Amino acid sequence: MKLWQRLLAPQEPTRSLSLSDWADYFSFGGNTYPLLQTTMGTVDEEKIAATANAAYRSNGIVFALVMARLQVFSQARFQWTRFVGGSPSDLFGSAELDVLERPWPGGTTGDLLARMEVDASLAGNAFIRRTRRDRLNRLRPDWVTIVLGSNEDADHPSEAGDVEVVGYIYQPPSGRMVVLERHEVAHYAPVPDPDNNFLGQSWITPAMGDVAADDASTAHKRAFFQNAATPNLAIKFDPSVTKEQVREFKQIIDDTHTGAWNAYKTLYLGGGADPMVIGKDFRELDFAVTQGKGESRLAADAGVPPSWVGFSEGLQGSALNAGNFTAARRRFGDGTMRHLWANAAASLEPILAKPDSGVSLWYSTEAIPFLHEDAKDASEIQNQQAQTIALLVRDGFTAESAIAAVQNSDWSLLQHTGLLSVQMQAPGEQPPASNTGDGHG
Repeated sequence: MKLWQRLLAPQEPTRSLSLSDWADYFSFGGNTYPLLQTTMGTVDEEKIAATANAAYRSNGIVFALVMARLQVFSQARFQWTRFVGGSPSDLFGSAELDVLERPWPGGTTGDLLARMEVDASLAGNAFIRRTRRDRLNRLRPDWVTIVLGSNEDADHPSEAGDVEVVGYIYQPPSGRMVVLERHEVAHYAPVPDPDNNFLGQSWITPAMGDVAADDASTAHKRAFFQNAATPNLAIKFDPSVTKEQVREFKQIIDDTHTGAWNAYKTLYLGGGADPMVIGKDFRELDFAVTQGKGESRLAADAGVPPSWVGFSEGLQGSALNAGNFTAARRRFGDGTMRHLWANAAASLEPILAKPDSGVSLWYSTEAIPFLHEDAKDASEIQNQQAQTIALLVRDGFTAESAIAAVQNSDWSLLQHTGLLSVQMQAPGEQPPASNTGDGHG
């Protein structure tokens, strides 16, 4: 039996290796067993991650988008629920959820979610470890390696049809390697990597071209103000002017007219110098529109409406109409945020002890002001559903079938009692007798 087969063989506990034992053998018998490193783990991906980190620290557009996601994402709280008909039912808590409420000394659920969002945005993956002291720790993604196993192909588990995660290795550059069991680590990867099972991808990765273009736009603005703050000039000299005289004249111009603080000064030229405008100012370049398009493309990659984060294109024209702004907010909440919350709940669930086998970890949005408008809409929908149920019962359908039909949008679930309202009976017709169960009909 091969090493990975022994590792994944719970039916033979005396022969199987623990993950800690495996750490001493991953070069077993001269063979190196494949490991799956996180987004920052390989050489090419390190460059991507380093660029994403640099963008977060130095690019205002990327930082604003990450913060827009973080500010809403971190407001959710977690509860247990039972799914009924594919939808979460009543939410309830337990003492086990205290570790999410206070993940570390001084920390809150919001702090935990904020860390998960930043890591997922920059590295594509977030890893949260539960320690034996019932505390949570954030593991830096580029120091985590995912260990894969397979019963079908122990030599190439990452390519096997039954590949699964066996555990995790945490290896700081100058620290001790720690091997962690599957149930000790919550792995949050909301955007899947197309080439690697179990890995996530940063939303910044496909946007790196737009990030670079925005950086270039910022550099262009900086150079504009540093060098001239006016359209570029070319100065022609009479052929009789010597090179030394040109150099002296150039030095005078650089000293007195370069930089924003020298903008708009009168330019004095000596004999033989003829200035010509060869550049364009920002208005002629339509610079604001060009940069605004780039901001909107980055916002689309982040799943954040430009109007929500305050970008220029989102603050113009019809985008600010109440209906359009509400639609943008709902797209952000129902699309981006609910996907992230559901994924975070599923990711954190394995490190928690369930109160019973039929429950799942879910998120609560009651305390999120951002979604209050959605709560109002939900109330209106429930009111309409209640009216529909009352009308169906009044027309002779059973209350249970009416509720089921409305909840599932399936009218085939309706069951009629056989009784009709007075309005449905012909004049003088006697209503059908109902069976009361007393034998008299």
